[in-house]
Amino acid sequence: MTARSPDLQLKLQNLPANPGVYLFLNAKGKPIYIGKAKNLRNRVRTYFQASGPAEDRTRRMVSQVADLDLIVTENEIESLILEANLVHEHHPRYNVLLKDDKHFPYIKITNEPFPRVLVVRRYERDKATYFGPYTSAKGMRRTLSFLTSLFKIRTCNYQIPPPPGKELKVCLDYHIKRCLGPCEGLQSQESYAEAIRSVKLVLSGHGGQLVDELSQKMQTASAELRFEEARLLRDQIDALKSVMFKQNVDVGELVDRDLIALARDGSEGVAVVLQIRDGVLIGRQDFRLQAEPDEEDVVVMETFFKQYYNHQPNLPDEICLPFDLPEMKLLESWLKQMKGSKVQLITPKIGGKVKLLDLAARNARLLLDEVLIQKRQFKERTSKMVTALKDELKLSRSPRRMACFDISNTGEADFVGSCAYFDNGKPLKSQYRHFKIKGVTGQDDFAMMREVIGRYFLRIREEQLDPPDLVVIDGGKGQLSSAQAEMKSLGYEDQPVISLAKRLEEVFLPDLDGPVTIPRGSPALLLLKRIRDEAHRFAITYNRKVRGKRTIKSQLDDIPGIGPSRRDALLKHFGSVARIQSAGVEEIAGVKGITMKLAEVIKERLGDSQRGEA
Repeated sequence: MTARSPDLQLKLQNLPANPGVYLFLNAKGKPIYIGKAKNLRNRVRTYFQASGPAEDRTRRMVSQVADLDLIVTENEIESLILEANLVHEHHPRYNVLLKDDKHFPYIKITNEPFPRVLVVRRYERDKATYFGPYTSAKGMRRTLSFLTSLFKIRTCNYQIPPPPGKELKVCLDYHIKRCLGPCEGLQSQESYAEAIRSVKLVLSGHGGQLVDELSQKMQTASAELRFEEARLLRDQIDALKSVMFKQNVDVGELVDRDLIALARDGSEGVAVVLQIRDGVLIGRQDFRLQAEPDEEDVVVMETFFKQYYNHQPNLPDEICLPFDLPEMKLLESWLKQMKGSKVQLITPKIGGKVKLLDLAARNARLLLDEVLIQKRQFKERTSKMVTALKDELKLSRSPRRMACFDISNTGEADFVGSCAYFDNGKPLKSQYRHFKIKGVTGQDDFAMMREVIGRYFLRIREEQLDPPDLVVIDGGKGQLSSAQAEMKSLGYEDQPVISLAKRLEEVFLPDLDGPVTIPRGSPALLLLKRIRDEAHRFAITYNRKVRGKRTIKSQLDDIPGIGPSRRDALLKHFGSVARIQSAGVEEIAGVKGITMKLAEVIKERLGDSQRGEA
């Protein structure tokens, strides 16, 4: 076993016997593994026994542990929820990860007298109603457009009813009959609530129930000679049936059920969730996973299960799995707590459920095959790009490791630089770097580029790292000369370096006065443009972050009664000034340290700021 620091040794000797979550941290303080335990003392000590862990993967992970954080919870369910949230937030190296899970959209129905139906990227435990996550954003938006049009749901951002003294006017949606005008009181709250209920029924997979209800209303309206109303109801029924006929497959039992399957190959994996509502197969969600090749399927499945259902607002009555999980009873208790009623986990052995699980497994295998084929094709294509770049620039070796530098600034402030790093034609984000310009005043792109290059290569020299095979400068001949001069002063005069100008995609080499001509469709130019655009994106993102922090600080610090601790509490709770602006006074007052009177001041001042910016 690797020698442990005195601080880590002391923590291991004083572990509590409570349930909770443990975070293994590397030398940089970054979590590399997050786990939960019924008894933290017993669980954590198993990793650090004299004999060491049995699995190679776990031994590798433990050898990198420099520190340990613990969070004690009241019970196992709390630790399970906290573990899922922390893994979702930190993406530790040795946990099973859902790839790009933070990007999956939800449909949110707001908690207002006249609710809005929105697309959001974050599921929050507020009073709104959520559906999702949707792995097909295109299909989700198509469904949303259909439902808002069919049931005349408002798409404006009006506050209805409006604040005192403010009048609202109907917009174009009312005139083209896509909205019934609740903003001017032309639609009652009861009528609008019924339309929202219809949207919820369809999104939750109970469209059949809605069709039956609408059919009954149509018959009643027709019998009472309200033929116009009956015609509108008929059109709604026909529209709903056409969508349900295209999308749904009847599987028999009238039950809400999810079926989960898993397919893996090396570190790549795919999980598929088939969603059955009222006995009808309404959709398929699929997720790419990343796990160590030697990780057991049962661990991968359980980790996916916790990550998926921790952000799943609409739980079924039954979940079918291909095999038992170690903590089935605990997971059932967790789901029951979230749903408010029992959720059964089963592993069927015979019958129709097994056939449905086989269907899910075939879907997972097909999707994984697609991922592997695309990955192989991308690898072959990028390898050709690297070879083509070597030939076009007449380099002595293939530029497999490339670093591209860019500068971004806003006027006379917020000067930053960025470095994007590609390995064999693919982004290697662990090697990305950003720089806040410190030694340059005024608008001097050449000096800023020289500072960024100097700081980058000084670190390479001090840490005795291998320099990239090729340095790419975003700019023209002047930026290239500045970068080359700085590298030479640090002893890297032989470092291959070029620049790529945006205007005509001209490539400049140090020893040539004019640009090198690379054919427009060449794989070499495509690779250069890709890394240049990535460096530019990374620089712009960092610039906005720096500028945003400065703006946020000034906006909140200018409010009387808001000091650093209250400012940080507000930002931690809401995440951004924009969310504070959109929150109600009561919600702002719910933050620790914020009184109702101060919340009113915050709302008033940020509202003025928002109007001033408009």
